[in-house]
Amino acid sequence: MAEGENEVRWDGLCSRDSTTRETALETIRQIILRKTECLRSVKETTYRPSDELSNAVSLDELNKLLAHLLMLSKRCPFKDVREKSEFILKSVQELGIRIPRPLGHGPSRFIPEKEILQVGSEDTQMHALFADSFAALGRLDNITLVMVFHPQYLESFLKTQHYLLQMDGPLPLHHRHYIGIMAAARHQCSYLVNLHVNDFLHVGGDPKWLNGLENAPQKLQNLGELNKVLAHRPWLITKEHIERLLKAEEHSWSLAELVHAVVLLTHYHSLASFTFGCGISPEIHCDGGHTFRPPSVSNYCICDITNGNHNVDEMQVNSAGNISVSDSFFEVEALMEKMRQLQECRDEEEASQEEMASRFEMEKRESMFVFSSDDDEATPARDVSRHFEDTSYGYKDFSRHGMHVPTFRVQDYCWEDHGYSLVNRLYPDVGQLIDEKFHIAYNLTYNTMAMHKDVDTSMLRRAIWNYIHCMFGIRFTSICFL
Repeated sequence: MAEGENEVRWDGLCSRDSTTRETALETIRQIILRKTECLRSVKETTYRPSDELSNAVSLDELNKLLAHLLMLSKRCPFKDVREKSEFILKSVQELGIRIPRPLGHGPSRFIPEKEILQVGSEDTQMHALFADSFAALGRLDNITLVMVFHPQYLESFLKTQHYLLQMDGPLPLHHRHYIGIMAAARHQCSYLVNLHVNDFLHVGGDPKWLNGLENAPQKLQNLGELNKVLAHRPWLITKEHIERLLKAEEHSWSLAELVHAVVLLTHYHSLASFTFGCGISPEIHCDGGHTFRPPSVSNYCICDITNGNHNVDEMQVNSAGNISVSDSFFEVEALMEKMRQLQECRDEEEASQEEMASRFEMEKRESMFVFSSDDDEATPARDVSRHFEDTSYGYKDFSRHGMHVPTFRVQDYCWEDHGYSLVNRLYPDVGQLIDEKFHIAYNLTYNTMAMHKDVDTSMLRRAIWNYIHCMFGIRFTSICFL
């Protein structure tokens, strides 16, 4: 048998041409059934100790393929691929091999699955967006399925991410994914780390690099310090951080490479926050997203399972949720009243410089208490922490115990006046893509607050925008906090 004949290639499934997909699916079906038959025949033969390792590897390889098929059967935007993938899984099951099933309750742990747009029920415009994402990445990930609540932002996000990871740029493809791993690992985001480990290997990355940052090239190791400070204490960034990377002799970065790397780092630092904030579940084909064990019946009556009435935990959550909804109602009312009061004060007079500075310090202190990383639970898991150094380094108040640490003033250096032109000069078109994403996020509103409609949310959105800047040491001379 020719070398590579048994290697499954998924690329053909990303094609928009149905004939190409059909051919690729048939090839995949034949390879997987051959592997299944081979594994079954090995099980039926007399056991030999020398075969133990090779058999285990074969089963592990087949399980990975089956998990990928499970993902395609649930999350591919092309109906023919979903149906054929499900058919192949059933064929494998009929041969006596256990197939995987999804774990969890959809793309997000915080949003009921029934409220999230189901793949296959999208309209024409959203289908085109899903198809673009699938063609680019070979998957329709959970981030996309949650972000679909905001289609305009999703389109901008996917366009920017595609450019950063796959279009022409200063950095090679495997370096881009490795930098994504470094950035996500810094925030202990195993979801993003797992995704980009797979992507890194897919584009030809060296598996040895995944054993730890010390196994990566020195040039990437040198980026670790900047990654650390950008992720947790960006107000401490100085020109010396940049100079050390640009003047590292044979391991130095060019300006264009460094801009590309910094954009990737900040992209995945913020995406890690989105992942945690939206409770993004593991992808179906990744660790934690599927299992080969049959469903447990210990907590349910068999008649409940057959009738589909087995969501005991979900009912308890919903019951608890009713109480929280009631509490949220009063919180929204209080927030809207405070917004009205602030607007009235704002109309009467502008706050003095001293008052604004006082507000900044107060909000800064409160936010630092919330996000301080002194507790032991912040220690990252081993499989993630191997991708960065100095695991004890985390978010800290930038002005504790009366110590003054210089912060940034947005009037001295800002995206609109300085960052945009610099990025566009060294990494063409990316500045425009990022700027578009910023504007969409800043202006995004449906003029609603909980059950209220036709609400002017501009003050709340501005306060959140400024508050996030405040948390990371960026000050405005005219700022109004809620």
